[in-house]
Amino acid sequence: MGQIDDRVKELALELPPEFETPPDVVLPFAFVNIRGDRALISGHGPQSPDGPMAPPFGQVGAEVSVAEGVLAARLTGLSMLGSLHRALGSLDRVTGWLSVFGMVNSAPGFDQQPTVINGFSNLILDVFGPEVGRHSRSAVGMAALPFGIPVEIEAEVSIR
Repeated sequence: MGQIDDRVKELALELPPEFETPPDVVLPFAFVNIRGDRALISGHGPQSPDGPMAPPFGQVGAEVSVAEGVLAARLTGLSMLGSLHRALGSLDRVTGWLSVFGMVNSAPGFDQQPTVINGFSNLILDVFGPEVGRHSRSAVGMAALPFGIPVEIEAEVSIR
C-alpha cells in the first residue's frame, strides 16, 4: 500500500466496485483512458458502495436538496477514485489533479452549482492534500443528466 491508498483507509472511505450499468445500457468507452503521463476520467455519477447508481435522482433545487447534491458530488468522487485505482493499481500513481468539469442537473433558476461540486473538490483535497489535490474546475448547470442523476463529473490527472 502507498501513502494515498493508506490515506483512503485512514479517512474510512470505501471505494465502490466497478459501476453496474442499468439493464440494456451499453457504455462503449473507457472509464479511465490512460495516455502517457495522463489519465482522462470519463464522466462519472454518484455510485452506491455496492456498485449501482446512488439515489436521489432529479434536479438539484427541485427534487434534490443542495446538501443531497453535495453528497452526490462526494459519491461521484469516490466512484472516480475507484475507477482510477482499478486502472492504475494504486492512487499513489496520481501526481496531480489537473482539470475537473462538474455538471449539476439544475432546476430552473438554481445557481449554487459551485457549492454542489465542492463535495467533490473537498474529497479530493482531503485524500490527496493541497499540492497533488489542487485542481482547476468548472461547475455548470445542465437541464438534464443521464438517468436523472443529480451530478456528473469528469477530470484529468497527471500520473507516473
